Amino acid sequence: MAAKKPPETSNVSKDELLHFYREMLLIRRFEEKAGQLYGMGLIGGFCHLYIGQEAVVVGLEAAAKEGDKRITSYRDHGHMLACGMDPKGVMAELTGRAGGYSRGKGGSMHMFSKEKHFYGGHGIVAAQVPLGAGLAFADKYLGNDNVTFTYFGDGAANQGQVYETYNMAELWNLPVVFVIENNQYAMGTSMKRATRSRTLWERGAAYGIKGEAVDGMDVLAVKAAGEKAVAICRAGEGPYILEMMTYRYRGHSMSDPAKYRTREEVQKMRDEKDAIEHVRELLLQGGLATDEDLKVIDRDIKAVVNESAEFAKQSPEPDLSDLWTDVYA
Repeated sequence: MAAKKPPETSNVSKDELLHFYREMLLIRRFEEKAGQLYGMGLIGGFCHLYIGQEAVVVGLEAAAKEGDKRITSYRDHGHMLACGMDPKGVMAELTGRAGGYSRGKGGSMHMFSKEKHFYGGHGIVAAQVPLGAGLAFADKYLGNDNVTFTYFGDGAANQGQVYETYNMAELWNLPVVFVIENNQYAMGTSMKRATRSRTLWERGAAYGIKGEAVDGMDVLAVKAAGEKAVAICRAGEGPYILEMMTYRYRGHSMSDPAKYRTREEVQKMRDEKDAIEHVRELLLQGGLATDEDLKVIDRDIKAVVNESAEFAKQSPEPDLSDLWTDVYA
């Protein structure tokens, strides 16, 4: 039997692959810890985990530059970590503590970081899409070459305000990349039951917007598509649509038992398409890292996540006077 051919890594450096591995692992371990804290009653309200979809944000952040903006829905912890927000501040916000990014008032679904150009975290389905176009409009007005990544899901893709936004974005050539994170299920409804469209990105053709479908479980494919999209936007030829074909391993939220799909379906995705395992295989089979090297990274990531959880637990709850702050602009 012939030896298995090493995976193709000529178009990516060892340092890049290790960075992708570390960033995706940070998101996954962080989300696992968030799930634990939710089960312990330390996180209240809603909590939507990003486990399984890590390659989307990590790949697109690799195509971004300083000044680029990002805005998303309520499944947002992965986006925060990928753009460089401090895990301690994110976890403290999840637990409603004063040390959180929104001083404990935003929780899982509504936190922001002006420093990292992260504009939420929005709880109303698809509401972030026109806001993302607005951020892109501001950059065009200012005359810079910044791009806004506007993330939304396959369920949100059926909302009318998405198409109103498409129309304006194309009319004004806005530098916005519309990122459809198609994880196959809008809450508990399979995309197959929600639309007759073969794809979601092709709907942009009605407005003259180009786009493509991307393997959202392959961080290298995501990065390549992201680089193409941002180049189009920076050249003044935007917008652009990227439909990321991805998959979430957990329920829609922590309160969702996910009985609308089989365990076998989820396990098959984990076994055959897991984004982190894909990069791990590239590193090991390409001779770029050893199993021990990756174990060290895993230990380091677990330490960072545990530190964030301890920071959150030790951070005080907001003062009651904060109930009256930032209510109106």
